[in-house]
Amino acid sequence: MFFSGTFEHTLDERGRLAIPARYRPAFVDGGVLRRGPEGAIEMYTQQSFDEEVQRRIGAVDGSNRSEAARMIRREFLPDSYNVDLDRQGRVLIPPQLRDESTENNGRILVIGCGDYLELWHPDRWIEERARVANAARASEVHG
Repeated sequence: MFFSGTFEHTLDERGRLAIPARYRPAFVDGGVLRRGPEGAIEMYTQQSFDEEVQRRIGAVDGSNRSEAARMIRREFLPDSYNVDLDRQGRVLIPPQLRDESTENNGRILVIGCGDYLELWHPDRWIEERARVANAARASEVHG
């Protein structure tokens, strides 16, 4: 499934987030949440997560046991948490990931990013959109 679009949802008091209905079939076998480098929470299907791990490890030298591959694992996997959809199509955001990314009366933006979703605090998403727009303008000027 290709994820696109922006959806506003709210965390409930227990830290559960409803996944947009159109994306729920992709997560029937569960998913993986991890802290992204820009402050969002990334949500992968199990398959896309496995592919991303293999892509990152393969990019360093093709060996699963090299020091570089171990470093990739240590950077990417420790902040990753397996999640399952409940009967209402919600996932529990682990407490380790519920911080500044999810504060704001529980409002979260679910952003489609192709092979995964990003979960953003609305104010941080506005900042990120401005950063992306500035980078795009700079590349047009220098490109």
